[in-house]
Amino acid sequence: MRIIKLWLVAGVISGCAQHPTQTTVTQPEPTHQSPIDITAHPETSDSTLQHQDVWQRILASYRLDIDQDQQRITSQLNWYKSHQGYLDRVADRSQRYLYFIAEQIEARDMPGELALLPIVESAFDPFAYSHGRAAGVWQFIPSTGRSFGLHQDWWHDGRRDIRAATEAALTYLERLQRQFDGDWLLGLAAYNSGGGTVRKAIRKNRRLGKPTDFWSLELPRETRAYVPKLIALARLLRDAEKYDVRFKPVANEPYFAVVNTGGQIDLSQVAQLADTPLDEIYKLNPSFNRWATHPEGPHEVLVPYKAATVFNQNLAQLPESARLKWQRYVVRRGDSLSTIAKRFHTTPAALQQTNQLRGSIIRAGQALLIPSAMQPAANYAYSAPQRLERLKERRKPSSNSQRISYQVRSGDSFWSIARQHDVSVRDITRWNGMAPGDPIKPGQTLTIWSKNSQPTQAQREVIRKVRYTVRNGDSLARIASRFNVRLSDVKRWNRQLARNKYLQPGQRLTLYVDVTR
Repeated sequence: MRIIKLWLVAGVISGCAQHPTQTTVTQPEPTHQSPIDITAHPETSDSTLQHQDVWQRILASYRLDIDQDQQRITSQLNWYKSHQGYLDRVADRSQRYLYFIAEQIEARDMPGELALLPIVESAFDPFAYSHGRAAGVWQFIPSTGRSFGLHQDWWHDGRRDIRAATEAALTYLERLQRQFDGDWLLGLAAYNSGGGTVRKAIRKNRRLGKPTDFWSLELPRETRAYVPKLIALARLLRDAEKYDVRFKPVANEPYFAVVNTGGQIDLSQVAQLADTPLDEIYKLNPSFNRWATHPEGPHEVLVPYKAATVFNQNLAQLPESARLKWQRYVVRRGDSLSTIAKRFHTTPAALQQTNQLRGSIIRAGQALLIPSAMQPAANYAYSAPQRLERLKERRKPSSNSQRISYQVRSGDSFWSIARQHDVSVRDITRWNGMAPGDPIKPGQTLTIWSKNSQPTQAQREVIRKVRYTVRNGDSLARIASRFNVRLSDVKRWNRQLARNKYLQPGQRLTLYVDVTR
């Protein structure tokens, strides 16, 4: 494999977060301490000295049996080797993160093949979001992410934090591998479909007297392909010349450094201080949802490794008041620090500190300073709102459709909204960058591409949530017929029916009923 030097990707950007539009006023006095330089170069390891290319470093730490003769592996390998363009895009994205991931795997003495797992999970796209509500390079779902300490809120999604998510994923994989007596293939399958799913398949095979290795288990279709994909990639990397493919070189050296900002700061200011394009800052820090770092910290950002020194030099000369732009807000009757903080997605403590308030008492007519974005929204291209807007435009139907902005009302569900507009639930979630299981709340705005400029009968339906108490003699079919809904929908709305074989009098069912019929 030919080795070349690592090159940076720097693109033009255009877009960002929503923020209030009040007039900018005088900035507050400094309140933060000077930042601490934490960009020391990591210790040089033997692997760093031996290999110029991270791919070669990964190969040197292979530990799995990747030479098994399995049709599922062959099928995945044939797909990858016929899609060189895909492999090139993956390599381009991976260059920011692969060195760090390889180092973490090596430090834990784990199989090097695991460094290829983000290709299977997300194609190294840090902004990837799946139909199952999984996010980030390692594709954590919300609940699993929280259980591993990956905090998620309006400002920040730890599932997309490269360092935190990598550490969480490797810890999770180690735990799963131990649960399955050191079998990495079963551990990987459990990472994809859950440990309970794999254990259930093992118990079934044992009852039937069948083998309990990965290849013998009845697992979900996605999981049956998941492990073969990883093995196929590992084999392809090892035998790239044999299969006539190439993996773009990724330099075996740190790509990013961690710097301390000393407090909340606008990401456009980070880009300027680091002399780095703003889109590159977002790609190194994909966990930031908005135009600035989190007000509560931790006050760290990643910058290109070679930019760390100039960032710290420039930050030391930056007035504390220049970290953010400030807008003037006049307190209204009924306001409190907590309600104002909630409205502007900050914290009461941050408002107290910014406005030098000794307590939490404020009065009507008092002026407060609220942080806001320094630049127009169009400049923050990789913030969550701007990514969503681009996605909505990309997923516009090719047919002649009209874009409708629908405001969610109390009692709405994806199903009821889809029925009103004669579209599918999958359509609505795809158009809005969501998953069918995502919650929606009153006041939220959804984009719907409607084929009808005038309301149809389906659009005039009024859907209401109904709680129905099962009576003697009821059956699901009878209930569905009585409320003019589909039997399959009744089962979908009431997941507990899959666990209970028979209806019981007094049992409560949830129904979504068109009250105009």
